Amino acid sequence: MAEFRPLANPAPLGLGGFALTTFVLNVHNAGILADVGTALPLGLFYGGLAQLCAGLLEFGTGNTFGMCAFGSYGAFWISLATLVYFKDNNVLPGFKDFHGALLWTLIAWTIFTFIMTIATFPKAKALIVVFVSLLILFILLDIHVITGSAGIGHFAGWEGIWTAFTAWYLMAAELINPAFGKEVLPIGAPK
Repeated sequence: MAEFRPLANPAPLGLGGFALTTFVLNVHNAGILADVGTALPLGLFYGGLAQLCAGLLEFGTGNTFGMCAFGSYGAFWISLATLVYFKDNNVLPGFKDFHGALLWTLIAWTIFTFIMTIATFPKAKALIVVFVSLLILFILLDIHVITGSAGIGHFAGWEGIWTAFTAWYLMAAELINPAFGKEVLPIGAPK
C-alpha cells in the first residue's frame, strides 16, 4: 500500500507572488516611484511563474478555485509584463494601439475577476476582501485607461497597494496559523 504524504499548502506561494508584484507595480501607479523597472522581472517570475506553479500545485490538492486563480493571475502577470516589454522595445513594429490593447485586456480581466469574486462568497472572509479589493482595482484601472486621468491612476495605485496588503495578510495567516496550530491571524473561515 502506498504511503500517504500530505502536500504542502501552495496558497502562500501564490498569494506572496501576487501581493509583492501588485505592491511594486502600484507603488509606481500611486506616483511614489517613478521607475517601474523592477515590475517587469517580478511580473514574469514571482507574480507570473510562481503563481503558475502555485496553481499547478493547487490542482494536485483538488482546489479548483486556487488552481484557477493562481494559474490565471500568474498568466496575467506574464502577459502584462510581455505586453509592456513588447511596447517599450518595439518588438512588434506593426503594433500601433497599445492603449486599446491594454484597455480591452484590463476589461477582460475585470470580467474574470468579477466571476472569481462571486466564487469567493462561500469562502473565508479574508479571501473575499482580497478579491473585492482586486475587483475595485481593475475597475479603477479600466476607468484610468479610458479617461487618462492621472488622479484616478494614482487612486488606483493606492487601491492596488491596499489589495497587496490584503493578500499579504491572507498569506501570513496561511503560514502562521498552521505553524502555531491555532488561529493567530483570523481569516473569517466559513462555518
